[in-house]
Parts: sequence; C-alpha cells; structure tokens
Amino acid sequence: MTANSKLTLEALAIGSLPHKDLESAMELVKKDFDKIPFWPQLSKINKNEDMIFQFLENMPSFFIDENSGKSYLETESDKFFEDMEQFFADYEEITADINCDKINKYAINSSCTFPEFIKIVKNTKPAFAKGQIVGAFTLATTLVDKSGKCAFYDETLKEIITKTLTLKALWQIKEIKCASPGTTPIIFIDEPSISQLGTSAYITISNDEVIEMIKEISDLIKLNGAMSAIHCCGKCDWRVPIKAGVDIINFDAYTFAQNLSLFSNDLKTYLEHGRKIAWGIVPTLRPDILEKTNPDEMISVFEKAVKYLTKKGINEKIIIENSIITPSCGAGALSVELAEKAMDLTKQLSESVKERYKV
Repeated sequence: MTANSKLTLEALAIGSLPHKDLESAMELVKKDFDKIPFWPQLSKINKNEDMIFQFLENMPSFFIDENSGKSYLETESDKFFEDMEQFFADYEEITADINCDKINKYAINSSCTFPEFIKIVKNTKPAFAKGQIVGAFTLATTLVDKSGKCAFYDETLKEIITKTLTLKALWQIKEIKCASPGTTPIIFIDEPSISQLGTSAYITISNDEVIEMIKEISDLIKLNGAMSAIHCCGKCDWRVPIKAGVDIINFDAYTFAQNLSLFSNDLKTYLEHGRKIAWGIVPTLRPDILEKTNPDEMISVFEKAVKYLTKKGINEKIIIENSIITPSCGAGALSVELAEKAMDLTKQLSESVKERYKV
C-alpha cells in the first residue's frame, strides 16, 4: 500500500470548532480524527485564533496601533525597511533548511490547540497530520495599507504575504516531523476568496496571478515532504488550484458537486496523477439540514456527487481511490452540539463508504 492510498476515503476535518474549552475540543479530535489529527482554531477562547490574525505574527509591514488597537500595513517607515531586509534573509535561510533556528521566529503562537495537537502526533504517530494556513490571495485581498488600498495591488506586500504564509506552513511541517518523522503533514491553504475570481469584485485580477501565489506556497510544502491542499467552500474555477499543482482540492460538495463536474477534463488528468478530491459532504454551512440529517442521507449525497463525475467519463475506481471525506467547511459558527454531530458524521460517513466500496 502506498502512502497516498492510505488516504482513500479517510475522514479529515477543516479548521474551526466552536468549543470554549481546550480539553473537549482536543478529545473530539482524538475521537473522530485519530487517523489524521488536526489542530482546530478556537476563536471563542481567543479572538486571535481566527483564520487571519493567527498567521500575521512577525510579518514585516504589519502593525497594530497601540491606541486604537487597529491593524494596518505600513510600508513607509524605517522599521518596515529594516524588517523587510531581515525577513528576506530569513526566508532564504529557512527555505534552504527548515530545521534551522530562524524558523521558530515564524511560529504560530496564537493557537492554544497546536501544542496539544503536537502531543497527539508524538504519542500516536499517525500516517498523516493536518495543519493549515490562510491562503495568500485571501489574505492579500483582506489586508489594506493606511490609505485603505488592498495589499494585493502592491507587489512588495503581495510577495511578503505569500512568503510569510510559506514560512508558517514550513514551521508546521517541521514541528509535525520533529514529533513523528514518519508522519506526512498535510497543509491546507484556506482560500475562500478564489470563489470571487472573475466577478466584478476582482475584475482586474487574472487567474494566472493567483495560480502563481498558490503554486509558490504549494511547491515549497511539497518540497519539504508534505502534501498541499486547498479549501474553498464556494463555487469556483477549479482549474486554478489544479494548475497550481496542489495535491488535494477540498470544497463544499453538499452544495457544489455539480459545479465541480464542469471541470471534468482537468479533474480526470488530476485524479489519474494520484491527486485527491476531499469531498465536503457533511453540511456545516447548513445547520438546518445538519440538525436533521443522518449517515444514510450523507452516503446518498456522496454517491450523487461521485456520479456527476462518472457521467462525464471519469472512472469510478479512480475517483474513489482518490477521495477523502470532510465537512463542507469549518464548524466554528455552529453550536458545540451541532459541531460534534458534524465531526461524528464525518467519521461515520468515512467508515460507511470504505465498507461500501471495499476499501
């Protein structure tokens, strides 16, 4: 059995949980994701655990106003130029050797779950372990400078953002590998904003620019012995992450399975090269449906999603071999009870479809 075949129809989680205490969140990780543990973002414990702020520490140009508490990007100060020079030197050193001491400068310190996650990895030595970063395109279109200009339109800021997130990914890989050298890290790049490509909001931005940003991060993740994944829970042009070379694409399959099938020609080649689809079947974005659903209904949703691709001529065996089961998105906005149901359903669905397809 190859390393990648161990992923077939396994249960995998997305980032956030709504828990207000660390212990119950990590117990849920251990219970439902023992094969592929992850570190959840718990923004109800600490607002700095949201998907963006967590990855900004030690990024040159990022400042917080001591009086107002507001954050902004500053590219004119002397401190920025000093920080930038040091940052690029650090980047060269770290990408040449992720075990160098400099990498610890780019640690993710605003996560109460990461140290507990590393303990799980160290104690259980799983085949895979999942980390995550916010996507460079999403971050660059969220952050603004003092004048309100979007960071994406400043080439220097765009490069700094992409490289900072690369370092945050590499630090996670290093930590996972130190805890368990035989574990393959899977680093998710959370890119909700790519669903807006081609709309009036980003009319001046080309797909190629976004592909380049994703590819730079993905290539270095893979170069350092990990797998790269992209998560977008909206409808999008899936040729973007496919062309960027990510190993796994993850999407809201409960709502957008038919949309994915529009890209069947690209997906056929993608899957034939052993890359994966992580089907977000469990509807964390639809609490009304999640509350009433059960494992049998989830199996039907999965089978229907797969059929959209087989009808386009993709071999079912290749699809199943390269499928992973996830919730449609993070569960941080749900009640604790519903989030736990979603995680349990994800594991139950994984076990049921493995049995059904004799995996």
